[in-house]
Amino acid sequence: MLKHGILGLLNYQNMTGYEIMEVFRDSLQFFWNAQTSQIYRELQGLEKMGWVTKTVVPQQGKPDKNVYAVNEAGREELLKWLADDRLDISTKVPVLMKVFFMGERSREENLTYFKRLKKECEEFQKSLAVVPQYIEGYSSFVEDKEKTLYWQMTVDYGYRSMQTYIDWAQSCIEKLECV
Repeated sequence: MLKHGILGLLNYQNMTGYEIMEVFRDSLQFFWNAQTSQIYRELQGLEKMGWVTKTVVPQQGKPDKNVYAVNEAGREELLKWLADDRLDISTKVPVLMKVFFMGERSREENLTYFKRLKKECEEFQKSLAVVPQYIEGYSSFVEDKEKTLYWQMTVDYGYRSMQTYIDWAQSCIEKLECV
């Protein structure tokens, strides 16, 4: 999935691995985690698959810069992936696996857990407040501004998802406090 995210970003503009990581940090990281090393590893794989091309740009006093561009084969792969209409709705939710067995711990420990979960989700939700500014900034990468509507949809999902966690954690706290 990371490779398709990188192809999608390169579809907007040619970038270095560092620039990809910056854009990832400002946008995709709100719903997909990737380390810098993973991005560089994926770029090497994408180049081997013939989906991106690398141009080495010499620099004075610094290491040469590698600029990656999606090519026609990479764009075809991106569109093929986007056309795959299978819904990737995962039923694997690690927090629920843990909560299912929390009866083995004390109520106080579990109250602390749910309070922390609620607080972290509230903080994450607040961090989404800057994303519309990022969308505005990155909108210059695309000619068709309608594409940014889909970026906004992902932010909306993230906000709503965090609100669901917050509401659920509060409900769990209330249940545990009434026992």
